[in-house]
Formats: sequence, C-alpha cells, structure tokens
Amino acid sequence: MEVVATGEPFSFETVFHAHYERIARAIGRIVRDPARAEELAVDVFWKFWRNPQAHGEKAAGWLYRTAIRTALNDLRRQSRTDRHERLSDLVSASSSPEQERAAAEKQEHVRHVLSLLDERQAELLLLRNSGLSYDELASALNLNPASIGTFISRAQQAFRKEYISRYGET
Repeated sequence: MEVVATGEPFSFETVFHAHYERIARAIGRIVRDPARAEELAVDVFWKFWRNPQAHGEKAAGWLYRTAIRTALNDLRRQSRTDRHERLSDLVSASSSPEQERAAAEKQEHVRHVLSLLDERQAELLLLRNSGLSYDELASALNLNPASIGTFISRAQQAFRKEYISRYGET
C-alpha cells in the first residue's frame, strides 16, 4: 500500500469519492453532455489508477488537469467527426453528376484564388475557416491579437475582389 506525503495510506476509493462528481461536472461544462462527461470522468480515473506517480498530495491537480485535457481532446475528436459527416453528407446530397461537377469546379476556383492571395492572407483565411479563435490565429501567425479582426477583414475583401474579378458573382 502506498503512503502519501501526509503519512496516510493512499486509497483510490477515497480519492474517487472525493473528486468524481466535481471532475464529471468540470468535464460536463466543456462537452455539454452529462452522460459523455461521466464516461470521460471514468476514463480520467482509469488513467489515474494506472499512473502511480499521480497519487499523492498533488492528485487533485493531476485529476483536474487530465480531466480538462480529456474533455478538450473529446471536443476535438467530435469536431473532426462532425466535419467528416458534413462533408460526406454534402457528397451524398449531390444527387446528380452535374451538381458534383459544379461543386468541384467551385472548390477549384476557391483554391486558385487562395493561391493568388498574399501568403499570410491565405493562411489567415484557411486557419480561421478551420475554427481557430482570434488568439489562436495571432499565436499561429505571430500577429498582434488586437489586429486579427482587421487582418481577417482585409483578407476576406482581397479574396472577394479576386474571386469576382476572375469568376464573377456567385
């Protein structure tokens, strides 16, 4: 039996009962699904059980940090799944070969216009379209966070102007 720094023996049950509800609530605030939050909380405690180095005085901090990371990873996974499902729905929703050809042509036009833009503007539009926040964009592109809105607006205007000049209004 392990002994924590306070001299008391480590008890997984005690830690579980002391923290499970709060861990599940913390995860639930992120994933916004109470049932999924409970599943993820159990995963967090399973990781805790398998990691003896996490046991001890700092167990609560380890549990909360792991809970938040687990919830964020689940959000990312769900976002990817949703995106893939939307894309497959778009493909299956195109009922005719003509509609599929038109969609592919429009994608090619967008790619071409992006290739003509300033590299930073194209990166900014692509990253923003990928769901990055203003702060994440600023960090990824080494820009001032206060200027991101202006940069995005200018990039959108440049894209729109180039697209219309080449392909007309859509």
